[in-house]
Amino acid sequence: MRIAILGAGSIGAYLGGCLIAAGADVVLIGRASMAQKIAAHGLHTSDLQGRKHDLAAAQIRYEQNPEVLGEADLILVTVKSADTAEAAQLIAANAGGGTLIISFQNGIGNAEVLRATLPHCPVLGGMVPFNVVQMEGNRLHRGTEGELMLEAAPALEGWKDIFAKAGLPLIERTDFLEVQWGKLLLNLNNPINALSGLPLKTELSQRAYRRCLAASIEEAVSVLQAAGIEPAQIGRIAPRKLPMVLRLPDFIFTRLAKTMLG
Repeated sequence: MRIAILGAGSIGAYLGGCLIAAGADVVLIGRASMAQKIAAHGLHTSDLQGRKHDLAAAQIRYEQNPEVLGEADLILVTVKSADTAEAAQLIAANAGGGTLIISFQNGIGNAEVLRATLPHCPVLGGMVPFNVVQMEGNRLHRGTEGELMLEAAPALEGWKDIFAKAGLPLIERTDFLEVQWGKLLLNLNNPINALSGLPLKTELSQRAYRRCLAASIEEAVSVLQAAGIEPAQIGRIAPRKLPMVLRLPDFIFTRLAKTMLG
């Protein structure tokens, strides 16, 4: 069974690299920039637990032509949310009916966009809780912990073993909307990090930036509460306790949040 990863940037290529190292039949589909990096350096993955995989360019099938989607039994969509509609059109034009689609994207509503264009394919929402950083030599490092979560469905049964072998166990959730909102709370740091101009670890090591994030999370939780939504706990800390933890002095926070800082 073949897996296609559409939008193979940092997250997509990391997932693909782990799956290839585990023996899965994978084709990566993405931009020329990643194709050039793979041609020059191969693809290397690593994580917090010390797992490392070093793949030579010859071990990786990386394509820019979406026609290869027609070969896939499972398609992982890892494009940016703004590109979801275009990705759906590419899948509709090239993939066969009945192909399982999993959206491993940030944000809310991407799976619904895919379903609207792909009525003949089962589509599941998925969530990647960890961050992946591109390092020198095309090493993709998973700097935080967490497991892949997605909507519970019988269609996943045939895929669980290879993902588990790749160190990417699939955790099925019946409260997936709440899971998405829980992840979105963590993503509120993205604009703060961008404005800081600092690496993620450096930014989160500074209390002033964490206070900004804490205020953002508190406001978001209040809005969700008014809408009757209780965000799920994604990491080790419950959403309502995150602001308190983020406001701790630096020397305490860094001890408690090593996995957040990678």
